[in-house]
Amino acid sequence: MNPTTEPENLGELIADCAHIPSALAARTPPVRQLPAPRTPQPWTVDDACHAQVAELDAYV
Repeated sequence: MNPTTEPENLGELIADCAHIPSALAARTPPVRQLPAPRTPQPWTVDDACHAQVAELDAYV
């Protein structure tokens, strides 16, 4: 591993990242928690949706 050259494989890239000074690593923004998933709304079919596929059998 040579920190002055570009890494040629994943192992070298990981080794390069291990050499990041802690002073620079501390500048990264804190990781935020993702919000909890929302409850999905029930799916409904109204007359407009039904009208879009009313004659679908004719095309299949």
